[in-house]
Amino acid sequence: MAITKPVRPKTPESFISGAPDAVPQPRGVRRGTKQQITLTIAPELLAKVDEMAERMGQSRAALINLAIYRTIERGSP
Repeated sequence: MAITKPVRPKTPESFISGAPDAVPQPRGVRRGTKQQITLTIAPELLAKVDEMAERMGQSRAALINLAIYRTIERGSP
């Protein structure tokens, strides 16, 4: 593999439009019809989520999806 010099943008506009955050990109990974994301959660809360999911016979992801869906449908945080 040859080492090449980076190509510099010719105009300020091309530099700005080439920035990673210039155009909003979906974050995460597509998995079929769903979008995979990374979520950071406190260990104590995660333990409660896991306990509730087990009681309901659901996966952790299913319970989190359900909670998000219900919150959005209610229209309040």
